[in-house]
Amino acid sequence: MLGGTEFVGRAVVEAARAGGWEVDLLHRGRHPAPEGARALLGDRTAPGGLDALARAAAEGPGWDLVVDTWSGAPSVVRDSAALLAAYAGRYAYVSSRSVYGPPVARGADESAPVVAGDPDAAARGYAEDKRGGELAASRAFGEERTLWARAGLILGPWENIGRLPWWLSRIARGGEVPAPGPRDLPLQYIDARDLAVWLLAAGRSGLHGAYDLVSPPGFTTMGELLDTCVTVTGSTAELRWLTPEAVLAAGAEPWRELPVWIPPDTPDHAALHGSDVSKALAAGLRCRPAAETVRDTWAWLTTLPGRVAPQRPDRPVVGLPEEKEAALLGRG
Repeated sequence: MLGGTEFVGRAVVEAARAGGWEVDLLHRGRHPAPEGARALLGDRTAPGGLDALARAAAEGPGWDLVVDTWSGAPSVVRDSAALLAAYAGRYAYVSSRSVYGPPVARGADESAPVVAGDPDAAARGYAEDKRGGELAASRAFGEERTLWARAGLILGPWENIGRLPWWLSRIARGGEVPAPGPRDLPLQYIDARDLAVWLLAAGRSGLHGAYDLVSPPGFTTMGELLDTCVTVTGSTAELRWLTPEAVLAAGAEPWRELPVWIPPDTPDHAALHGSDVSKALAAGLRCRPAAETVRDTWAWLTTLPGRVAPQRPDRPVVGLPEEKEAALLGRG
């Protein structure tokens, strides 16, 4: 496991240990390694950062599967994959549906056109970096030994992006909460733990190529997501449902200031919440109920000091500023 101490990487390690895998993980040492995994310390972006991995490879016996969640410079994936190609059976790269070139049609699947990517490039942009990472992995391991797991919106315990934690924290505070509508707005996402279980099974069975990994279309709705946040937090918060037009007129920014939410009937909603995932479903993808994802994320949050979720330093902080909340509620 390259990474493995936060969010998706952590979910993969936990699922692997629960499934009887022996796990080595290369990480920078900023966070404790999950229990039962052997930690190899190294910073993949620094000179000599792969030395511990190289020593472990030379000592043997090698690995059946490599899982890599890297989202920066493709050259980092290039270097790791090149080192591991002779010592590991398969390489599973956690990519993103962002690699599809806009506009992405509703109902698009793995055959949709992708953005250009360069496996040797420095960091340029999220979509281009993920595509470059895909190419770097497949160049080192070959197409039949490489899996591209193109995830969509990822939620669940250990989230360090802040989307579901923000909604839970805001609703837990109580009072009127602006709820961007419509209530029946369909959402697609994947729980990081379901992604992890699928990755490990796919690695064992030898799947390769691209798979889009989110829940089926309409798996949940904005209403179910926020109503469940109210329920699991035990909050007295009142959701004030607003039309998309009212939200946008108040200047609230979809996705970043109102996490998860994208206005209906827009290209972004089609791209993020309109994916055809029949290929992954046929290959064994199973998605737990939204209520379970919300409940377990809240249970995890309550174990943290101040119920404050970790925040990735390379991602913008999400959430609605107080002045925009006031404007949405007619108090500005």
